[in-house]
Amino acid sequence: MHRDIRKLRNLGIIAHIDAGKTTVTERMLYYAGSSHMMGSVDDGTTVTDWMTQERERGITIVSAAVTIEWNGHTINLIDTPGHVDFTAEVERSLRVLDGAVGVFCGVAGVQAQSETVWRQADKYGVPRLAFVNKLDRVGSDFAKAVQSLRERLDANAVPIQIPVGVEQAFRGCIDLVRMEQITYFPESEARDAGSKDSVDEQPFTLCPVESQFQEAAAAARAELVEMLADADDTFAEQFLAETFTHDDIRQALRRQTIACRLTPVLCGAALAKIGVQPLLDAACDYLPSPQDIPPHQGRHPETLETISRKPSDQDPFSAIAFKTVADKYGDLTYLRVYSGTAKSNARVYNASKDRREKFNRLYRMRADERIALTETIAGDIVAVVGLKFSTTGDTLCSQEHPIVFEKAVFPDTVVSLAIEPKTNDDKQRLAHALGRLANEDPTFHSTFDEETGQRVISGMGELHLEVLLWRMAHEFGVQANVGEPRVSYRESIRRSGKFEGRFIQQTGGHGQFAVVKLEVEPFTNDEPDHVVIENKIRGGAIPTNFISSVEAGIRGAARSGVKYSYPMINARVRIVDGKHHEVDSSDLAFEHAGSIAFRGACQAAGVILLEPFMSLEVTTPSEYQGSIMSDLNKRRALIKGFGARGSLAVIEALAPLGEMFGYASDVRTLSSGRADYSMEPAEFREIPKGHYAKFEV
Repeated sequence: MHRDIRKLRNLGIIAHIDAGKTTVTERMLYYAGSSHMMGSVDDGTTVTDWMTQERERGITIVSAAVTIEWNGHTINLIDTPGHVDFTAEVERSLRVLDGAVGVFCGVAGVQAQSETVWRQADKYGVPRLAFVNKLDRVGSDFAKAVQSLRERLDANAVPIQIPVGVEQAFRGCIDLVRMEQITYFPESEARDAGSKDSVDEQPFTLCPVESQFQEAAAAARAELVEMLADADDTFAEQFLAETFTHDDIRQALRRQTIACRLTPVLCGAALAKIGVQPLLDAACDYLPSPQDIPPHQGRHPETLETISRKPSDQDPFSAIAFKTVADKYGDLTYLRVYSGTAKSNARVYNASKDRREKFNRLYRMRADERIALTETIAGDIVAVVGLKFSTTGDTLCSQEHPIVFEKAVFPDTVVSLAIEPKTNDDKQRLAHALGRLANEDPTFHSTFDEETGQRVISGMGELHLEVLLWRMAHEFGVQANVGEPRVSYRESIRRSGKFEGRFIQQTGGHGQFAVVKLEVEPFTNDEPDHVVIENKIRGGAIPTNFISSVEAGIRGAARSGVKYSYPMINARVRIVDGKHHEVDSSDLAFEHAGSIAFRGACQAAGVILLEPFMSLEVTTPSEYQGSIMSDLNKRRALIKGFGARGSLAVIEALAPLGEMFGYASDVRTLSSGRADYSMEPAEFREIPKGHYAKFEV
């Protein structure tokens, strides 16, 4: 299979909910000729929102991959969710993408979830374009939206277009690179011209900049070239010599966008079919191909030496599994191929789990539609059927050239509820369904509480669990009794503590002997399980081969909790001393001793209970601000600040999740249905002293 990797783009569409990214994606599909009609979110006819729940709710729940062709380029496009409950879909998509398009509402500018997805892209160093959408709406303001990008996202945003007209009079944009005006026909004229029904006929004209916009365009272009000259040394020389061309500007923009030093900003109104074709052009012009990204770094699974893989078909095969989907026709695993090639029926190696796997079939995905492939090559995003052991984050590679790539880290769950099968016949099917869903979604967990005899499921929010329960009932045919949502608390420690754990059993024959001494202290970290273990043993007090058992005991105790039966977080543990017996010591003994020592050390350090606090943003007409503030104070919210977004007041706060159940209906009541809010997990804080009594056993 021959293909120019320089013409490949792996892009994600990221945004706050209702910024219009699915509509942008639908327009891209239509104008690229990949779809014969423009899907509508309101009508439930979009390609990428293919799940029943997505179409009923009008929101994106799972990321969907599509492939389009544009101006000789192949674009693998992933439409990601904008709702915070499904932020893991954004996280694992950005982990493997080379570029992204951030879509922003021209009225609201940067919104709460916009900040979250932008930070996720920052974490993975993903180059971005910004598309200011909905500029045909009343209250839209392109300049204010650009300013919010700079202030709230700390983005070096540089407009490469400015709008032609404002609000209902918005009818196109001025390309500041080529200094051309792109004017779109009103829909009636476009239909008369035939462009409504044919992607070959473009519903716009290119013309010189109209006289009334020439001054604004000249000022905006001057700002563009000055920002480029400040950022790019090569262009600075051309700028000073006054010898630069349109192509010099384009090349400098490409260099600085790929380096994440500049973010080009475009404008449009996707629902009105304005600005989408130039956005596709910009994605090809300014966002990177796999060859523009540095070689991907990993480690050898045994020696742990650093290894890199170039985006080349000549390098050994390597890929990362970034998403799994439970499917009645065979579970799909989405792969980002970093190097090498693999054919259908190929045998590969899962270096993360030390297991062999087989690609039964390879597919190019178009949302839920499968297009069979015979081979996948470097830079591709494809789906495979037939993997038995691979889950999100696993590395697949050539067994002769093993490598393990770093996994994405997902946020902690914050909401849980009890669930039980309606009949005994459903017990096995419930366990199977929950296992399949947990395998697919790294932010969904299912555990069995031995004390209560209940199965507890946990997720990122009420909507997240509601959708998963719907899927369990409709896709897996399992009916269950479900309890009320409750907060997922965490345990931590107040200060340092130490304890010696002893597990000694002598029964006349072979006994059990292990002594472990631990020290613990508060420690905030980014580890997935939030507990860092350090081995400080000297002189062989605990043989090296038993250290892993001690660690297993510590982690097991941390997961089940020390005092309140909630997972322990934010702790550093040092294994400082111990004793062993030449005959009676065993892995089991040291695992038990490690667990006992950890629990004792934490009790000595003082166990505290943490609750999840949410970052809350409420947008409301100013006349309702007082009543909403009063309500937030009753909910123990911490007000962070106030702002304005057009004619609306914006309240920013931190609020305990336990006080926010049912807030959607309450805030509508307080504002006569005119206020809106968004909420996302922010941090864990200790519960108030007066609240401990209800958790004491």
